Amino acid sequence: MSTLNFLQKIFSINFRRIPERHRVLILALLVGLFSGWAAVIIKNTVHFTKSILTWGFVKEFENYLYFFYPFIGLLLTTLFVKYVIKKPIGHGVPNVLYAISKNKSIIKAKSMFASVVASALTVGFGGSVGLEGPTVSTASSIGSNVGQFFKQNYKTTTLLLGCGAAGAMSGIFNAPIAALVFVLEVFMFDLTLTSMIPFLAASVAAALSSRMMLGNNVLFDIRIHDVFQPANVPFYILLGLFTGLISAYFNKLFTVIEEFFERIKSKKAKLIFGGIVLGILIFFVPPLYGEGFETIIALLNNKPEEIFNNSMFYDQRENIVLVLALLAGIIFLKVVATSFTFGAGGIGGVFAPSLFMGATSGFVFAKSINHFAGFSLSLTNFSLVGMAGLIAGVLHAPLTALFLIAEITKGYELIIPLMITAAISYLTSKYFVKHSVYTHQLAKRGEMLSRNKDKTVLTLMNLQDEIEKDFVTVHPNQTLGDLVKVVSASSRNLFPVVDEKGILQGVITLDDIREIMFKPELYEIITVESLMILPPGYIFLSDNMDAVMEKFSQSNAWNLPVIEGNKYIGFVSKSKLFNAYRKELLHFSEE
Repeated sequence: MSTLNFLQKIFSINFRRIPERHRVLILALLVGLFSGWAAVIIKNTVHFTKSILTWGFVKEFENYLYFFYPFIGLLLTTLFVKYVIKKPIGHGVPNVLYAISKNKSIIKAKSMFASVVASALTVGFGGSVGLEGPTVSTASSIGSNVGQFFKQNYKTTTLLLGCGAAGAMSGIFNAPIAALVFVLEVFMFDLTLTSMIPFLAASVAAALSSRMMLGNNVLFDIRIHDVFQPANVPFYILLGLFTGLISAYFNKLFTVIEEFFERIKSKKAKLIFGGIVLGILIFFVPPLYGEGFETIIALLNNKPEEIFNNSMFYDQRENIVLVLALLAGIIFLKVVATSFTFGAGGIGGVFAPSLFMGATSGFVFAKSINHFAGFSLSLTNFSLVGMAGLIAGVLHAPLTALFLIAEITKGYELIIPLMITAAISYLTSKYFVKHSVYTHQLAKRGEMLSRNKDKTVLTLMNLQDEIEKDFVTVHPNQTLGDLVKVVSASSRNLFPVVDEKGILQGVITLDDIREIMFKPELYEIITVESLMILPPGYIFLSDNMDAVMEKFSQSNAWNLPVIEGNKYIGFVSKSKLFNAYRKELLHFSEE
């Protein structure tokens, strides 16, 4: 027995003596503590990498290294994934959602460090993506593995996985309430005391552990100086429409570019093409480098001229029209840079790009109105509310957007404009794009959890687990006599007819042969082929459970064959599905 297994056994035995509610709370605190540390390690690793690479850059001049850095980072990321991890890492939140819906919340231990290294290489070298997704993936993996180590059941392991996600967001932004809302809104957890208390505990533990390591060096240190003016409500409504349309643009273009890269089969071609395009974009528009939080902070402090640092446009930084034009271009180019980073093999998330585009959108909106129409809108307030608009629209998470901005500004002075803009942006984006950037691939494959309990239970069920393979097959050329011998030795009343290539030709039921099976004079005359019938429907191995249930409903059959291509795999019975559904529903509905 290995040392790890021995410790696991000792801890598990002693841990079971603690009441379940206290046990879960202890594990949630542990996961939160580790998640806060993970958030700090990832952030500091990336900032350290970037500071080394850009040390000595003179802000008055462009630097050609911006062209090469992204390609080098993507190359190192690809090599790390290929030779160290040896399997695709996946992208942050969608990866965690898939683990919950289709993998019993089991995430392999490698994921606890895979995203840390891969995202540090991608973002540190300029990949135009965020660290929130990889941090959530890392922390969720910590939660999953803590659950596995202490031999917790599926429900508790899933809860701890959510605690990891909450801890990651809390550790990054020092916003424990927003982290709780994020998990409830994005991961579709039910709001019950059973889940809320562990999530809060993990969020607080992560915020404290992050604070212990960073002190007061939080990501944003923004104070609201301009009070909300009710007269500006129409402008916040327009900002909601504006950010909602930009969110829809983000989601649609992201999907188009993602599908474009999926059609490129060669990983080398993806790397070269994506790396070159990304390098060109960052060389001409340096704010696209990495997460872009420096640009966000510059805009929040009303210093837009800083976006011209290391740029060939540096001498034009006082030209307000050019500033607005460049910022508008950044809004539309950021999603291109983000998508190409992913397409070329980079690892990261879309949370930071959403914040980046939101701050830029809010600033451009307010600055344009002030400059061309003579108003005096607060640039800081509109930049902050714009961030909420993009989070609400891109991630379809309006409550997360609202509480996040409220917490990072350490007050609720902007709560009314935040509510207005986030709600309108969400509704506008939802009108054009049904699923968020996190969920569109899962939804397309029928693997996404939802708040519809019926659909969620079907998603959690796995077709592979319900296939029965103990049916005795017969060959089309066999005789009735051969079939009778098979029937007498079988406890089933259904017999699939399969040829020598394993292809399903038809089925025979006991009812089909009941009248002739005791007539020996027909044993050598009648063949299986003449007795078989076509099944009322087929289930494909790639079908999701929604499609399976629909086929049973349409065919009125109690058993349907499962095939892969044309080859016979087994049968699925309606009664077994109903039993599995009931069991999963009871398990899912437990408090």
